[in-house]
Amino acid sequence: MRANHSSLLRDTPEDTPGGLPFFVAGLSLVIHPRNPHAPTVYMNCRYFEITTPAKEGDEPKVLTWWFGGGSDLTPSYLYEEDAVHFHRTLKDACDAHSATFYPTFKQWCDEYFFTPHRAEARGIGGIFFDDLHSDTHFRLPATTPRPQTTDDIFKFVRTIGDSFVPSYIPILSRRHAMPFTTEQRRWQLLRRGRYVEFNLVVDRGTKFGLMAPGARVESILMTMPETARWEYMTDMGGDGTEEGRLIEVLKAPPKAWV
Repeated sequence: MRANHSSLLRDTPEDTPGGLPFFVAGLSLVIHPRNPHAPTVYMNCRYFEITTPAKEGDEPKVLTWWFGGGSDLTPSYLYEEDAVHFHRTLKDACDAHSATFYPTFKQWCDEYFFTPHRAEARGIGGIFFDDLHSDTHFRLPATTPRPQTTDDIFKFVRTIGDSFVPSYIPILSRRHAMPFTTEQRRWQLLRRGRYVEFNLVVDRGTKFGLMAPGARVESILMTMPETARWEYMTDMGGDGTEEGRLIEVLKAPPKAWV
């Protein structure tokens, strides 16, 4: 946090006994459909605020604040029209604020939702952003206008939240009633296992939540699917299959869907 927020580095000593008080507010939405043709979706928007310790007679001082969030799609079977629709909706939401937001946050998402021990992406991406503050847009091009207040950035974050329904519900409407086989359900559960691996082994948010004092574990793990599956050296996902087609995309360099 010190590396990304200059005010923390400037205004706090190296070692603060007991740490610093913080406030976190967020909205997380995750849907794991039963139908293997319908993709998993995740959307999160969050706000952090770190203050000085409370002292008698003094109001705590806000040392730094930032927003984070994003939205990404994780299919078991690849439908390119779904990927294009999802990314197009997110791009339109980003473009309403800056033409640099979507390409920057898409790349960030592609880098973040990647499982190194499998050498594959978790899904087909979306957008991801963190540490959005008036002086910490370290991922954005220098030409991007800098919002100066929490309200400025909140307008963008709210736009991303409002894009959730139009980005996903049309996809769900197309896929939720499609017929599927026992083998397709088996593949879906294997992919859910990979989702769990990422969340438990890689995801910074899960690690942060579990380390926080008084952590509510059930809420931290609410993104997990109801059921998942692992198979030793599974025979699914081979070349020339629909399952293998998904794997090819997940292991290839990130695709520009729009």
